[in-house]
Amino acid sequence: MTEAPPSPSLLRTGVGALALSVLVASLGTSAANVALPTIAAELGGTFAQTQWVALAYLLAMTATSLTVGHLGDLLGRRRVLLGGIAVFSVAAVLCAIAPTLEMLVAARALQGIGAAVMMALPLARARDTVPPERLGAIMGLLGTTAAVGTASGPALGGLLITVAGWPAIFAVMAPLGLLAALLLGRPETESVHTARPRGRFDIAGVLLLTAAVALYTLGVTDPGTDGSWPTGLLLAGAAATAVLFGARESRAAHPILPLSLLKMRAVSLGAVLNLIVGTVMMSTLVVGPFFLAGALHLPPAAIGATMAAGPVASILSGVVAGRAVDRFGARGMTTVGLTAMIAGSLALALLPAAWGLPGYITGTVLLAPGYQLFLAANNTGVLGATPPERRGVTSGLLGLSRNLGLVTGASVLAALFASTAGATEVTAASADALTVALRTTFLATTAMLVVAVLLSLLPSRPNPQTVGR
Repeated sequence: MTEAPPSPSLLRTGVGALALSVLVASLGTSAANVALPTIAAELGGTFAQTQWVALAYLLAMTATSLTVGHLGDLLGRRRVLLGGIAVFSVAAVLCAIAPTLEMLVAARALQGIGAAVMMALPLARARDTVPPERLGAIMGLLGTTAAVGTASGPALGGLLITVAGWPAIFAVMAPLGLLAALLLGRPETESVHTARPRGRFDIAGVLLLTAAVALYTLGVTDPGTDGSWPTGLLLAGAAATAVLFGARESRAAHPILPLSLLKMRAVSLGAVLNLIVGTVMMSTLVVGPFFLAGALHLPPAAIGATMAAGPVASILSGVVAGRAVDRFGARGMTTVGLTAMIAGSLALALLPAAWGLPGYITGTVLLAPGYQLFLAANNTGVLGATPPERRGVTSGLLGLSRNLGLVTGASVLAALFASTAGATEVTAASADALTVALRTTFLATTAMLVVAVLLSLLPSRPNPQTVGR
């Protein structure tokens, strides 16, 4: 069907609401982590127990990304986004007043479900409301907003803890969510009507997918490295459940993830590339602090400032990257962005050994703009190729692949770094050993990015004319 052209009022108000939604969800990811030591001290949890405050949010957000996108397609993306913001905001209040660690973890899981909506559906809503020739710029803006939330979260969290205690971190998210809902709820933001797929909600598919993602996430996350999780059993269960999910979707009359959608090159390739890039980007967060502290002997404040270089570069380059996508095309800019990331990854592998701190900063500053260009181009290309009635589930698929990449990078690449350092505890490794471990890790990410570039250059094939099952 023909989509109604968006009004200028819709663009201003709607895009602002979408950007604020992404910002608040990103703050929910990064701001809470800085509070974990304080929460452990005040609520009486161990380190492993307190880590669940972060893990519950990530696990819930990952496991429900595809489901909330599917719901958006069935019920209306604006309606589901408003519901997700409401869930996130209510959960933020529950976090702030939680009297025990167990209740805080439960509230964080609920908040993660709301965050899944707030991270996934803005991409689909942007494609619904923005003219195709401006889509890249809006995707760049959303990427910049996510970078702002990620970069400012720790600083904001530290300030709020100092002034009002850890509950303030969660309390401040509620009015921000309310503001996003008020902007999104204005009548002029409902001027786009897209076709919706018919059918019932695929409950069996949702349960199988959620189980597969949860088992995989639990199998590879840090709380299992001390032997408390049967990692091999969890991963085997994830693989078996994923096979069952695929079999279910191939037979379901109304699947949550139509397999013909995955037959579209732009969608399937975009999800794979998103997973690879998510894995690579997480490496800088989990490996960098150990190298900066152990090899370069930086104090915590200097580590924080150094780690902010990448997000600042992302913020500065996000909108420019989106405009480049609009001008030169999504597919070519996807390859250019990945190639730029290879340069940054190689710099991180080689320059710190020669230049020390300037070499590390150079690598992160080179990596970030390539990431922003890839993100804007990949999201634009994937959603531009998706039928209007399936944009929600496609946005959820992008969120799912990104989050799976994050948890994979946090586990696999961290394990590679630790094993290469050659010490029982990474903190006890020598400066030379940590430098070798950094080089090995980022040579591995470089190889992954080379594979991603080669995949992006594969020739196109005709897309299916319909996306049903």
